[in-house]
Amino acid sequence: MQTKEIKSHKGRLMFQALTKFVVGLVVVGCLLFVPAGTLDYPQAWWLLGLLFVPMLIAGVWLMINQPELLRRRLNAKEEQKEQKRVVALSGLIFVVMFVVAGLGYRFGWYMLPEWTICPAAVLFVAGYALYAEVMRENVWLSRTIEVQQDQQVVSTGLYGIVRHPMYAATLLLFLSMPLVLGSPWAFLVMLLYVPIIALRIRNEEQVLERDLKGYKEYKQQVRSKVIPLVW
Repeated sequence: MQTKEIKSHKGRLMFQALTKFVVGLVVVGCLLFVPAGTLDYPQAWWLLGLLFVPMLIAGVWLMINQPELLRRRLNAKEEQKEQKRVVALSGLIFVVMFVVAGLGYRFGWYMLPEWTICPAAVLFVAGYALYAEVMRENVWLSRTIEVQQDQQVVSTGLYGIVRHPMYAATLLLFLSMPLVLGSPWAFLVMLLYVPIIALRIRNEEQVLERDLKGYKEYKQQVRSKVIPLVW
């Protein structure tokens, strides 16, 4: 019976992961190609490949090796009112960024030179690699702000350099997206994500100081939040 329950749990988890993957692919594709008025938008295809191929590979690996971590990453439902606002604003920024990039391509707004796609793609992949390392180092990683049972402070590896390496990775990923799309206007929109993530970090640290033993001492040891010696 226990084996059947485990298989059923994994089946539901796989279905949830695949559903979110397909819906995300369709939604992002529509947000790019509909405003662009064409499927002949090479930079958009570049971004879709860079965004969703590694996501699929990472999802399969987590499903096989760390299904519990995958479950936590799929859970994006915030309980705190402040964080719900942060998530809503972040989602709005992404929608506007994609639409602005598509409209810029459609109406011939200034686009970055094609040669910028490659360095932007390198930055994007570097962000993915950093994100993967964060997931490897922190088994308690979650998309929502919470302190889990038996959770401990992680202070080694990237966490010995900055307190929030996950947000460092997301900033690198998200700010490189509009550059891959070739849109400086979309990049300006995405800069609004920086103050949004600063609000999230402030609230998260309040929760961690209150509920996670040893976090106050960790803050004294590691001073930088996201960027060493800068932020």
